[in-house]
Amino acid sequence: MTRPPEFPIDPDVDLHVAADRVELTVHPATVLGVIAGGGVLGALARAGLQAAFPHPPTGFPWATFGINVVGSLLIGVLMAVLTARPAGPLVRPFLGVGVLGGFTTFSTYVVDTQRAGAAGAPGTALAYLAATLVGALLAVWTGDAIASRLLARAGGAAR
Repeated sequence: MTRPPEFPIDPDVDLHVAADRVELTVHPATVLGVIAGGGVLGALARAGLQAAFPHPPTGFPWATFGINVVGSLLIGVLMAVLTARPAGPLVRPFLGVGVLGGFTTFSTYVVDTQRAGAAGAPGTALAYLAATLVGALLAVWTGDAIASRLLARAGGAAR
């Protein structure tokens, strides 16, 4: 019989990685507070970019596309950095879940796709649907790969 955890477990914390387990030592209200604060900052940045670069319902939503691809790239970089150089227990929740989670907007991606299709632009909708998925996956992989290589070089040069 397994004993239930004292605090709820963040599902994206790998309990096999010691650096990830340190987040479990922080009080859940503190973690929620830093996530909320980071989320506000990320959402404000996203809203500002979307307001600065609006698009018609049948047009390609370049702002949302760029936000999701850049946000995915930064998530890849962040995960590589935190894997190579573990930080305090609130860094990943604040930056990863909060700031970058609030910045990226895959719900808007789905709404934009639906709106383009409903407005009579199914080609734009399908292109956007595929480009965002492929772009975000490639971006997170690229961010992780490049940051990991740069960190490995920096670590080797420091020795």
